[in-house]
Amino acid sequence: MGDIDVTLLPDSAPLTVQNFLNYANKGAYNNSFFHRSVSNFVVQGGGFKWADGTSMPIPEDPPVKNEYRLSNVRGTLAMAKLGTGPDTATNQWFFNLGDNSANLNNQNGGFTVFARVANNASLAIMDRLARVPTYDLGSPFDQIPLDGYTAGSTVAESNLLRVLSITTLESPSISLNGVQTASAFGGFSYGSPGSYIEIYGGNLSGGESRAWADTDFRNGGAPRTLEGVSVTVNGVPGYVAFISPGQVNVQIPEGVPTGGPVTVAVLYRGTTSERVQFEIREFAPGLLAPASFKAGERQYVAAVHANGSFAANGQFANLPAAPAAPGETLVFYGTGFGPVAPITIPVAGQVATGATRIRAPVEFRIGDAVAEVSYAGFVPGLVGVYQFNVKVPDATPTGDAPVRVTVGGQASEQTLVLPVQR
Repeated sequence: MGDIDVTLLPDSAPLTVQNFLNYANKGAYNNSFFHRSVSNFVVQGGGFKWADGTSMPIPEDPPVKNEYRLSNVRGTLAMAKLGTGPDTATNQWFFNLGDNSANLNNQNGGFTVFARVANNASLAIMDRLARVPTYDLGSPFDQIPLDGYTAGSTVAESNLLRVLSITTLESPSISLNGVQTASAFGGFSYGSPGSYIEIYGGNLSGGESRAWADTDFRNGGAPRTLEGVSVTVNGVPGYVAFISPGQVNVQIPEGVPTGGPVTVAVLYRGTTSERVQFEIREFAPGLLAPASFKAGERQYVAAVHANGSFAANGQFANLPAAPAAPGETLVFYGTGFGPVAPITIPVAGQVATGATRIRAPVEFRIGDAVAEVSYAGFVPGLVGVYQFNVKVPDATPTGDAPVRVTVGGQASEQTLVLPVQR
């Protein structure tokens, strides 16, 4: 039916988690089956395997001490036990299908919750298990769920709801200094709401590598998860643009406080990385200037002519020489420039439509002169990328002219040049 991702809770139930892992790691639960299902209550397994056409009890390790602390609410996993005492749990466990706190928190010393279902997709699989009809085949199978079964016939392996395997996933890890803004837009050690950040580390996505696609969007809204990968910034889910085992790109959501560090964490299929600190400022202005636009020690900005070609001098990115001309209007792209008007347009997570305007004052300088900016707002059709239509000052001399940009009084830390030919 699919994978159910669960997050183990060793801080709350360390002995119980280790007990569960002892069984799982030696393969005791492989090809086991759910032998009990009670509507709106529990689906229970861990006690029996199917082998050679029949059921066999899974050998029990010594009972584990009861560690009831967390409530038996929907989507949690708890250990089953005997009615003879609280410290009688061995190998059997169950999913709580609903809020069972009123009884299971109080019976027999309380039932120990040791894990919870990690995401909505996994909850949906749990609910599919619960919808399978049950049959009375005599104790302990008097409430056994069987799929495609005809009452009175012989039970086949295909009728059982089997746990094929239980796999422990390695937690994602973030490298030292492994968070920065998008490298093509400056790669700063700080960001702002709406900035794109790159997170580097290990086990960030299992084996998956892909960028978001049109099918990941809903009504123009960007996805907060890709293939089970999500990222929180100050506890708020960001918008995941790209995933791979070693790198995840995410847009910082709105509402993240500015003026200091916040925590960033990667979550993958129920496992969470350590939380690392990353500074958030009101603005983190950066212009598109990829590494391929560098020649020697000079970083050229990616500026676009009206015909769609880049302003270039023939020395970088294998582009033909096409320098900017004084008086010409070029298009620049950026991130981290803050909110836009109309005020109803979000700074993050939404495909831009129509014309917008950056609310804070924006100033471009090309060479020694202030340049005229005829448009400064989001690029229609993209998420959180700004466009600037900027006129090269008439007096700009031939050569590599410095380009500086400021928003709300904060200057970009990039050192950029633009090739100009009079």
